Amino acid sequence: MRPFRDELWRAMDGIYHEILAHPFLTGLTDGSLPKEVFRHFVLQEAHFLPDYARALAACAVKAPDPAAVQRFAADAARTVEVEHSLHVELLNAFGIGEAEARRHPAPPTALGYGSYLLRACHLGTFAEALGAIVPCYWIYARVGETLLGRSSPDPLYAWWIETYGGAEYQETVAGVLDLLDEVAAGLTDDERGRLLANATTTARYEWMFWDAAWRREEWPV
Repeated sequence: MRPFRDELWRAMDGIYHEILAHPFLTGLTDGSLPKEVFRHFVLQEAHFLPDYARALAACAVKAPDPAAVQRFAADAARTVEVEHSLHVELLNAFGIGEAEARRHPAPPTALGYGSYLLRACHLGTFAEALGAIVPCYWIYARVGETLLGRSSPDPLYAWWIETYGGAEYQETVAGVLDLLDEVAAGLTDDERGRLLANATTTARYEWMFWDAAWRREEWPV
């Protein structure tokens, strides 16, 4: 029997290829991405990352065994510590303090994505929560792995690519995918369908997040 992750990736594959083709990512690798666009991306992350860490913590609460509890609790802490540190350094590269970034209103897509993750992880089953958070892990890993071979002539963009294409992050994602296969093996068809629906939604939000940065999205009124 093929692992469930293959079925999940088939559900996201078309979205993933749209992500790779997006001008944000093509501009990241060829160095042509305007700095103000990447700055907007970093400001979006200032609002999204705390919600993502809270969603991972909610997964830890619902996890069915101690190993899974430890995994998501550790990943929640890592998001706060490691990704937060990366994010602060990126803000500093633009001369922006963290407090200043937080005062900037959360753009619609960043707020919507974070709110969806929190809703799915707090109100759904563990499997549904897992479906909601896996695309963020996996798509970033696939993007990082793909872009690592191309890198970027811009040192700032190359640094970002290396973070998600590197072996440590890839190993973290591999562990989550192993857990996904284990959990899915015990689900009914209906439960797997709900997991896939959540994963497809967050995969779409991943595309929207980069697109919102590309458009430098703000509230219209």
